[in-house]
Amino acid sequence: MDSAVDGPRQPPARAGSRLCTRCGERKAALKRPKTLEQICRECFYVVFEDEIHQTIVDNNLFKPGDRVAIGASGGKDSTVLAYVLSELNRCHKYCLDLFLLSVDEGITGYRDDSLETVKRNEIQALDRGAALLKVDKIVTGHNADDIAETVLLNILRGDIARLSRCTFITTGEDGPIPRCKPFKYTYEKEIVMYAYFKKLDYFSTECIYSPNAYRGFAREFIKDLERMRPRAILDIIKSGENFRISTTTRMPEQGTCERCGYISSQKLCKACVLLDGLNRGLPKLGIGRTKGIAGGDGDCEQQATRSERNRSSLQGKRGNFDF
Repeated sequence: MDSAVDGPRQPPARAGSRLCTRCGERKAALKRPKTLEQICRECFYVVFEDEIHQTIVDNNLFKPGDRVAIGASGGKDSTVLAYVLSELNRCHKYCLDLFLLSVDEGITGYRDDSLETVKRNEIQALDRGAALLKVDKIVTGHNADDIAETVLLNILRGDIARLSRCTFITTGEDGPIPRCKPFKYTYEKEIVMYAYFKKLDYFSTECIYSPNAYRGFAREFIKDLERMRPRAILDIIKSGENFRISTTTRMPEQGTCERCGYISSQKLCKACVLLDGLNRGLPKLGIGRTKGIAGGDGDCEQQATRSERNRSSLQGKRGNFDF
């Protein structure tokens, strides 16, 4: 769920001895990355939570009585999301039943440690878990930075079909369990600041598979843009929202996995492909670079077939020669 790492927790840059530009009474404690306002902690809490509340209301993300599963990794995004949703649910009387759902991918030294953070936050232990909990919606901690990166990645890969829906705040409405992103317009830096000031307990170690990922290059490029123009992240999202997609563009068909029956745009869902790779001794199946624009599961199956053919060929040679 958390695609960017904030590194060691450091206090945000202080705004000096100036007074808060909002209340005019307390000393400013930070400069908001999104607006460059110098504000105090108390006003920051208010505007941060109010903006998320407004996003929820404007997009009708929930209705009273909804059972909502929060995708929880133990990282900063999902931890802040869980905390803020709980606060807004109480203050604005959303009348939601909130559940926190974690997925253990089995990454030793990363996911096992992060799940301990989830437990410390008293989070109950995504689609499959949500189905077991019989929830109406799943919310994830994808923030504005994540969405801007996805817009840029889809452009760089020429994946125009996915570009048309990657900025949707809610997806999967035609499926069994819709997913929504209350942090769509929330900057990652402000999430970090909120977690720091609130002293929230979250897991900050980088995933071992993150270095050199293609998304990382897009992330660095966007951060460079943000340094020159703070609104660059929102501008990229707005551009993605306003792209006109040709009617001849073939959209990915949303179907179900032939093996497990859960939602998938390919013959086999990614979970089944990854599981198949582990069972067949091909741990990188489904996560390595493959031919084709989207790196679909069909390419993964061809990769597996080639790998098994090569392995069988090597075993045949071993029968004729001494090694």
